Amino acid sequence: MAVILSAEHMQKRYTLKRLLDDVTLYIGERDRIGVVGVNGTGKSTLLKLLCGQEEPDAGTVMRRSGLRVSYLPQMPVYDAPRTSVEQVLFDAPMDVGAPDAYEAKALLTQLGITDFTSDVRAFSGGQKKRVALAAALIRPVGLLLLDEPTNHIDAQTIAWLENRLAGYRGALMMVTHDRYFLDRVCTRIAELDHGTLYMHDGNYSLYLEEKAARLDMENAAARKRSAVLRRELEWMRRGAQARSTKQKARIQRFEEMRAVKGPQQEARLSLSSTGSRLGRRIVECEGVGKAMGGRTLLSDFTYTILRDERMAIVGPNGCGKTTLLRMLAGELPPDAGTITLGDTVKVGFFRQEFPAVGEDVRLIDFMRDIAEYVQTPDGRLSASQMLERFLFPPDVQRTPVCRLSGGEKRRLHLASVLMGAPNVLLLDEPTNDLDIATLEIFEEYLASFQGAVVAVSHDRSFLDRVAGRLFAFEEGAQLVQYVCSFSDYLDMRAARQEEATAAAEKPENAPRREKPRELRMSFKEQREYETIDARIEALGKRLEEIDAQTQANASDFVKLTALSAQREQAERELAEAEERWLYLSDLAERIEAQKKG
Repeated sequence: MAVILSAEHMQKRYTLKRLLDDVTLYIGERDRIGVVGVNGTGKSTLLKLLCGQEEPDAGTVMRRSGLRVSYLPQMPVYDAPRTSVEQVLFDAPMDVGAPDAYEAKALLTQLGITDFTSDVRAFSGGQKKRVALAAALIRPVGLLLLDEPTNHIDAQTIAWLENRLAGYRGALMMVTHDRYFLDRVCTRIAELDHGTLYMHDGNYSLYLEEKAARLDMENAAARKRSAVLRRELEWMRRGAQARSTKQKARIQRFEEMRAVKGPQQEARLSLSSTGSRLGRRIVECEGVGKAMGGRTLLSDFTYTILRDERMAIVGPNGCGKTTLLRMLAGELPPDAGTITLGDTVKVGFFRQEFPAVGEDVRLIDFMRDIAEYVQTPDGRLSASQMLERFLFPPDVQRTPVCRLSGGEKRRLHLASVLMGAPNVLLLDEPTNDLDIATLEIFEEYLASFQGAVVAVSHDRSFLDRVAGRLFAFEEGAQLVQYVCSFSDYLDMRAARQEEATAAAEKPENAPRREKPRELRMSFKEQREYETIDARIEALGKRLEEIDAQTQANASDFVKLTALSAQREQAERELAEAEERWLYLSDLAERIEAQKKG
């Protein structure tokens, strides 16, 4: 597989923090690479270096001549007065031809954006992300770089995006925390850890197996080296006399072994329950209704949230999930019905947006404004100790909050919510921008949390692990209850939609079925069917010849440009021939079945 981008010996620092240390990466023309690693390790920076938005401090990034790159930022910023359609056309990659407004509207509609006249500056964060995603996908490119593409989009749109990327013809590299998405779309995993990039062939499940094996090997080697060092240390302490060449060599080997670093232990988030005592009465909803913007979001919702409830609220974007959480938190009154909280209830609300803070507010001050101390099963923790448990060491705690990455802000927000010792947790899209390692520990924490949990999320893996009861926003502003996993709910909904589609297509009074017309190939189709295998084989050989010429003329940019154009033409012809082969083969099978029948 031909290499379309090579990044060699890259180094990058942010202030005093090392993000990339001698990183080398090669991307092939059909690669599907998922980038994983804890927040703040430089995943987003890596994508910016590859697309050319930033330059490495050292090292090189080389792109194949004529390579077209499209980049989706983690948080798009729109500061000019444009409509959604205008923004898509403005942000579309410049070298892929000029897409028109019709294309932009069609793609925006598929992504759930139907407002083509409003100013994008007034859009929500989720709507802005969808507009940016439409701009990145509007035309096929050689390399697609996506930073957290599943953030802020609902399960139906995630499934649409998953199918689109699964059939994408170019190379793909993305940063995402969605484990199901990684498993189904990616064929290689790039793990960024302490400035080093580890490449793993296979999907996310295979990566987990390989990483476990790698860590076992590293730990075994470290234990063996430690045993040798102990023996050598005993010899040194006995007073080794460096009188002979043999003894000098042994002392030198000891110093070299001692200088070797063992495997670095991952900094892991430490969570322990901080909940307050919870009485018998938790949250009671009776006939709750709510309308906003002239639209009814919720009607006649009645339910009593239990002490150890693990409940998820699901539904498409804009249906009212966040509004319901805000009503449960007491921030919004219902238009109808009542929401009653027990006397001992202490709500912790983990929001989608990080709270607004001044530019000079430091991490430690942000936490102390919530509480100086919090009681946990491990004892009393100060604000500084709580920050340490959330991977903010003392030397970082005086850093201004505004200098944190998106994922680090989410981690700080989670720490601040738990610092308030809640016994009812309301989680609004908690998986956005959190790294996978933090998510896994958070899921373990929620399993043992002494209180109720109500989560709004589109992350299938997270909901499958956390929630046993679902309330789904369905037609008519009704919340419908399901006692099953989120994946089972999606399967049931898909089955219902298929049944409804089949019923709609079937006429009420179907006429008597006529005898089917006899299938047969035309003379031209028969001739094409007999020769198409040879054509596909010839095109495959042509691509191999072009690749060989590309390698032989790696320094001739004029020749490479011509070869790149030839390769694109051959690829198009091969794709058309393969599609034609599928049609003709299917037709031949149906004709044969008809003869036998």
